[in-house]
Amino acid sequence: MKKKILIVASNYYKKITQNLIRGSLKRIKIKKNIKLIKVPGTFEIPFIISKNLKKFDAFIALGCVIKGETPHFDFICSSTFVSLLNLSTKAKKPLGNGIITALNMKQAKKRSLVKGEEAANAVIELIKNG
Repeated sequence: MKKKILIVASNYYKKITQNLIRGSLKRIKIKKNIKLIKVPGTFEIPFIISKNLKKFDAFIALGCVIKGETPHFDFICSSTFVSLLNLSTKAKKPLGNGIITALNMKQAKKRSLVKGEEAANAVIELIKNG
């Protein structure tokens, strides 16, 4: 059975997002079973996944949050990660978290080269073993 996978990617940092998407697609062999939806920011990812829980077998969340001078970073990261975990466990569906949390753009760029592939790997392993 071929699993349908939804990739939801925050497009706030476009170059970072391109790297994350490229990495995820590199790992997933059957491209026709994948849908990509781009959202403005990381905070919007759980909403799109929740609207599509019944349409897909697994999900990959891709994005980047870079720490600034205010506590906004902490609130966005915490609420997004908790929401994703809750969605995955309640729906009992694999969800690969490819959201980068970085202190600066240099860290984010470096992580963007591998994080998308890591998230796709997690989903593939969960599908195999689930």
